[in-house]
Amino acid sequence: LSDYETSEEKFEASNLGSCRLVQEKRIGDYDHIFFEGLKQTSCQTIIIRGANEYFLEEVDRSLHDSLCVVKRILESNAIVTGGGAVETALSVYLDDFARTLESRELLAISEVAESLLVIPKTLAINAALDATDLVAKLKVFHHASQTTDDKSKKELKHYGLDLVNGKARNNMIAGVLEPA
Repeated sequence: LSDYETSEEKFEASNLGSCRLVQEKRIGDYDHIFFEGLKQTSCQTIIIRGANEYFLEEVDRSLHDSLCVVKRILESNAIVTGGGAVETALSVYLDDFARTLESRELLAISEVAESLLVIPKTLAINAALDATDLVAKLKVFHHASQTTDDKSKKELKHYGLDLVNGKARNNMIAGVLEPA
């Protein structure tokens, strides 16, 4: 905030903020300055600690991933059901659409539909579950939701994988969501 013409430094009061408390605290081996009770907050600091560098790197990556998800949700202002539900629904829709075609496009669309199932299959395999069985169940649920007028079956569109119990469930109710 210096004036390059006169080499004078000037500071306007409007550039200053205020807070209720400023204090220095020691966390581990390091001293940190904490500003508490800010009237305007535009950033936050998260201090992570752990037993070793490997653990800290994993926590840092997980925290970064979580914050990126929150950022994507805030930017898109929309969420969808997780656990492979969206990918399975798209796969079933594209498969049904491909069956209406009579050209080479059928093969391409069928392959795209099949490739979308990589997500729920990978989720199931990583949880040491039977991917073939679970993905087949998901496909049945999503096909039923897309081909019926029954309101109760329409809710099947939210079905995704429950990797803890090894079954398909309504992930909207379970709170398994992801950014759209």
